[in-house]
Amino acid sequence: MKVFGIDVIKGSVRSRTKRPVFAVVVRENREITEEGEMSLFRVLRRVAAEKPDILAVDSLQEISRDHHELYSVLGILPPETRLVQVTGGEKQVSLAVIAARYNLKFNNKFDPFVEARTIAHVAELGGGCEVIAFGGTTDIAVSRHRSIGKGGWSQNRYIRKIHGSVQQKAVEVEDALKEAILRYERIDQKGYGGLRRVEFHVHAPREHIPVSEEARADVQVRVNARRLDRIHFRPQHSKKRNIIVGVDPGTTLGIAALDLDGNLVELKSSRQMSINDWIEEISALGKPVLIASDVAHMPSSVDKIRRSFHAAGYNPPEDRTQEEKVAICSGFSYANDHERDSLAAAIEAYRTFNNKFRNIEKRIPAGFDLDTARAGIIRGLSIEQIVAGSIPRKEAVERKKEEPSAPESKKDPRISQLEGMVRNLREYVSDLQDELAEKEREIDHLGRIISDERSGRFERIKRDSEIEKRDATIKSLKSKLRKEEKRRKKFIRQIKRMKNYADLQNDQRQIPVKVVRNLTRECVRSVDDEYGIGSEDILYIEKTGGWGNAVISFLRDAGVCAVITPDQDQRLISALRDEKIPLLNSADVPVATRGSIGFAFRKDFDQALEKWKEGQEIFEKEKSAEMIESIVSEYRSEREVEARRHGRS
Repeated sequence: MKVFGIDVIKGSVRSRTKRPVFAVVVRENREITEEGEMSLFRVLRRVAAEKPDILAVDSLQEISRDHHELYSVLGILPPETRLVQVTGGEKQVSLAVIAARYNLKFNNKFDPFVEARTIAHVAELGGGCEVIAFGGTTDIAVSRHRSIGKGGWSQNRYIRKIHGSVQQKAVEVEDALKEAILRYERIDQKGYGGLRRVEFHVHAPREHIPVSEEARADVQVRVNARRLDRIHFRPQHSKKRNIIVGVDPGTTLGIAALDLDGNLVELKSSRQMSINDWIEEISALGKPVLIASDVAHMPSSVDKIRRSFHAAGYNPPEDRTQEEKVAICSGFSYANDHERDSLAAAIEAYRTFNNKFRNIEKRIPAGFDLDTARAGIIRGLSIEQIVAGSIPRKEAVERKKEEPSAPESKKDPRISQLEGMVRNLREYVSDLQDELAEKEREIDHLGRIISDERSGRFERIKRDSEIEKRDATIKSLKSKLRKEEKRRKKFIRQIKRMKNYADLQNDQRQIPVKVVRNLTRECVRSVDDEYGIGSEDILYIEKTGGWGNAVISFLRDAGVCAVITPDQDQRLISALRDEKIPLLNSADVPVATRGSIGFAFRKDFDQALEKWKEGQEIFEKEKSAEMIESIVSEYRSEREVEARRHGRS
């Protein structure tokens, strides 16, 4: 295995002036073979030339500014090379924490070469997550490599030559795909004398495509993997994490799961789940290596869970009191006593083995998975057995070859003859199985071709229908976008006018006035839409004809400060006085109009407003007197009617 580990020395991909320089460490066959400084361009060029198994980084932000640039970087990498982020996927942890899992230690955390060595070593050991940006489909495009140009005497012959070359290359690509038994769709764009472009949509990942990119005199071939909607992360090793599970049995059963670092993974309780349901729940959390109980004698239900996982068991020397359990669980939150008891059992079991976990860190070699070593200690294995069990299969075979073989004992000739017959028969069966598998692949390939031919027409109809739906959706969205743009421009103009009007209100000598052409609902609402009509606004009405109660109610609800008119309609004066809206004469308060905005002197306005207030007091007194007189008159008429009724009786 060959691994490139990189870490930034200086610069950044986000900087326009200081491009990044990386510390590069190359590991091959478990040894460092090269170290040096390189730019990102040189790193990618080395990777493209040498095609290592892994390009390892501790953060994707060191090689790309955003996900669009990350797609470009991944597109440059060879299909054989995987990009690995050693600090994790969506949820990242520090490089020091990841290194500690493999018993790797930093000498200097601020040295980029030390970090690059650790990154490469962790990736080689299987740590981190592979960055997945492309799906299981690939697009192949065969097209012209040179422009047709304006032409001359031999223009048509030149075009036929190029289009014929494109058609011939498309046939070669299609033959390669058929030979590899890959399913694909083909789209041709006809040209004069042949084809000007051919596209293949292949249902296979990029590394399985038997076609490589090339560019000849007349034809070019481009191979691009289909991008996923978002970047995915896939752990290099998908094995389940080892966990310690504490169980509190009963009608309400509680479980608490800790990883081998003592971190809480899950804490849960329920009375509606059976033992089998709990076994599935625990299995989803990880691989239990230790099942713990909080009582001295493990209950049968807890033992059943332990045996289902072939895990080790733990129970304390004596039953714990509630006070002891609360002390053990201090620092953790739990919902009920069952969760507390299960959590106390798991924590006590972890603390029992914690000292052994610390001791093995000094004894196991660097690069060994600490989680695997801790699980072995819980199962009762020695350090030698744990380390010996981690030897790769290939190395074990080589060691076995190096060991001297024991002298063979003499065998019966008949046994040797029968063993030879068995070997021959097994080889014959293996050949037949290979031939059968080849026939089945051929039948499957032919079946897919027939199915594609039958479904081709349906796929075209379905595709055309989808295109029509998308076109209609695009047209509708464009219409909505145009309407929203008009509304936005309208609001921008309105905000600008309102801001100018607000600035005018700060003048000490003059006051701004909003001009209304006519006292009708349409004109008033037009001004309201343009500037807004609210409290402390002064309206100048150029014409009062055609007003109604609806307009008066609108002015009352808006809470306008005053209304200025050139003519004085007695009905309008009475209606506005009833609503306590000041109505001033433009002869007393001259207004200079400028479009929808007017100006009046503050001194004139204040004098006219005082005059209106005096008249309003007189109006309200007269109105009160009229109301009292009406009440007295009504009372007299009622008394007269009542007196007549008594006189008749």
